[in-house]
Amino acid sequence: MDFIQGKDVLVSGASIAGLSAAWWMNQLGYRVTVVEMAPQPRVHGAAVDFKGDTITVLKRMGLYEPLTKHRLHVDLVEFKNADDLTESSIQLDDKASDELEIERDAFIGILFNTLKNQVTFLFNDSITALDEIEQEIVVHFKQGSPRSFDLVLGCDGVHSGVRRLWFGEEATYAHFLNAYGSLTILPKLLINQSTMQLYRVPGKSITLNAYNDKTDVIFSFVSDTEIAYDYRNKEQQRQLILDQFAGQSWRTAELLQEVQQSDNFYFVDFYQIKMPFWSKGRVALVGDAAYCASPASGMGGSLAVSGAAALADALQKHDGNYALAFRDYNTNFRPFIESVQAEAQQNLSTVFLPRTEAGIQQGNAQTTPFYG
Repeated sequence: MDFIQGKDVLVSGASIAGLSAAWWMNQLGYRVTVVEMAPQPRVHGAAVDFKGDTITVLKRMGLYEPLTKHRLHVDLVEFKNADDLTESSIQLDDKASDELEIERDAFIGILFNTLKNQVTFLFNDSITALDEIEQEIVVHFKQGSPRSFDLVLGCDGVHSGVRRLWFGEEATYAHFLNAYGSLTILPKLLINQSTMQLYRVPGKSITLNAYNDKTDVIFSFVSDTEIAYDYRNKEQQRQLILDQFAGQSWRTAELLQEVQQSDNFYFVDFYQIKMPFWSKGRVALVGDAAYCASPASGMGGSLAVSGAAALADALQKHDGNYALAFRDYNTNFRPFIESVQAEAQQNLSTVFLPRTEAGIQQGNAQTTPFYG
């Protein structure tokens, strides 16, 4: 594409959104650089679920078939009571669907391997300042010398540094959904493979999800006020979970002990990022940095992949005119984002964390929660 050849784009973040954006920008003909503060791509975290139009995007990228080799299946969902008895269950047949759930490291590994010899990666570095001038944007790095780019794409997650530097503080765009949660990934099975178990009391839930000889242990709880914590301090976050669930029934004591002993622990607050615009000047945001829908959506991976494709399609449509492309991206992709965010808010109160026993029983009979 002659209109893009020779132009440089910087992608901040080497997780699902960043690598997806890098893939599409490279396909369009941009010279792509990816900067990531970690020493390698972000492979850790929960399994990701791809569904709906995102499957079409993965097929366009030539990734769908390779990814199916890593497909995870949930065959049975069991709703447990305090005595560990199954009150109800759902038998699933997701093998008949195009929907794809895989471990995060499998997806990142496949995508990174397709890119590592085609784009430039700057690990152990981050953006410290952005200075836009008439024909380019100058990027200042923590480690390297300043460099000029035609475009900068912030794909650096819910705590996006690009968003903070260019659009303002996180608090301006973060909408708290009155809940917190944690994920602990254990290298062993606590329940039967390909099974999910849920135990819920009003305002609290515990989920076990077993796959590939691993078990995800997920704690979630309602909080009507925001809790002050350091998002980099895992011990402080771990203590929040221990305090919230101390004395609960079912297998809670055993699972809390696993949480205490595991290094593979992640804490999240349930909130959404809502911005009037995902772009300004030569900078655009993709994925959680722009429109995090919270874990209650089960769509984090799908929004990242589809958002990168939507931005690339807009750039191609407008022959690389970033102002027109960013406008289309902001306009045309927004209805989908708003519907996903609305559904996530509904899921949180009816599926993930009902506040009443009646709500729990109603949720047990209707649907199945997934993290993604």
